[in-house]
Amino acid sequence: MIEFEDRLITILKEDSYILSILQTVEKLQLNDCWVAAGLIRNKVWDTLYNCHTKINDIDVIYFNQTDLSRDTEKRLESKLEELMPEQPWSVKNQARMHVKNNNLSYISSFDGVSHFTEIPTAVAAQLHHQEIKIMAPYGLKDLFQGVVKPTPYYSKDTKLHPVYIERMRSKKWKTTWKNLIIEY
Repeated sequence: MIEFEDRLITILKEDSYILSILQTVEKLQLNDCWVAAGLIRNKVWDTLYNCHTKINDIDVIYFNQTDLSRDTEKRLESKLEELMPEQPWSVKNQARMHVKNNNLSYISSFDGVSHFTEIPTAVAAQLHHQEIKIMAPYGLKDLFQGVVKPTPYYSKDTKLHPVYIERMRSKKWKTTWKNLIIEY
C-alpha cells in the first residue's frame, strides 16, 4: 500500500541518524544493497508507540553471487566503520544466507528479505540518488498495525516454525512495545 510506504519514507527522512546511515551505505555502491530488518522495524514501532529503543545492529544486505566470502562482508563492515564510526554494522551477502536454514539459493536481496523470520522485520530501505526506496515483500500493513506473525517460511506448518517461536520468546518485544499483537 502506497499510504504505508509514504509514511515509512517520511519517518525515515525525518530521522537524521537513519538518513546518515542510508547515505553511508549508499557510498559502498554495492549491488542490490539495503539497510534491513530491526533498524527499520524498531524505528516504526518507536514512532507508533512513542518509545526510543537502543540500536543493537545495523543490518546491511546486498547480493553478489560471485563473491560469497565472509571476509568480504567483514571488509565492508570495516569500510562502513571508517565512513561512520562506532556503529553496530552487520553486513550480509544474501547470495550465501540461504545456507543458514538449508534453503534453495536466493536470487536477490528481495528473496533474502522474504525469508526473514517475521513479517514486520521483512523490510528494507535504501537511498538511491537522494530518494528513499522501500522493499517489503509482505507489505507494510502488519508493521504499521503492530502485528507480528511469521513469514510463510516460518508459519505453523513448516519445519522452521520452532525458530519463529523461540525468536518471539527471546526478543520479549511486548515489554518495550506493549501494544504489539504477536501471533504464533
